[in-house]
Amino acid sequence: MSQAVKEPAVKTDLEEGVVFAPKFDAHGLIVCVTIEASTRDVLMVAYMNQLALEKTIETGFAHYWSRSRRELWRKGHTSGQTQKVLSLRVDCDQDALLLEVEVGGDGKACHTGRKSCFYRALKGDGALIFAAEGG
Repeated sequence: MSQAVKEPAVKTDLEEGVVFAPKFDAHGLIVCVTIEASTRDVLMVAYMNQLALEKTIETGFAHYWSRSRRELWRKGHTSGQTQKVLSLRVDCDQDALLLEVEVGGDGKACHTGRKSCFYRALKGDGALIFAAEGG
């Protein structure tokens, strides 16, 4: 997959075909939603560049591109909170990915020490409240 992937010429081929042709944005990134396979809980949203996607496919463990550090990182390399990829899906126009993972380590995915990065909910008055742990 290290060679540039050409987008199918016909939109229906992109949407209904069997060719994997991920569409990276102008910065060379594609959004990736990561869920825990056993619970279906959304763990995080991150970005991949082509190298991160290649490493993920090659190793079977989630790799992402850090926009703030501007570097490739393997999830769990330092924290132990690895993400073993059980399934990689692409959306209809191939500009977003969905990883279904088995979480290693303590089962948490967020750098704040929580299971999920989505630990706050918006109230009607516009304030954030902390959601129950586990989601």
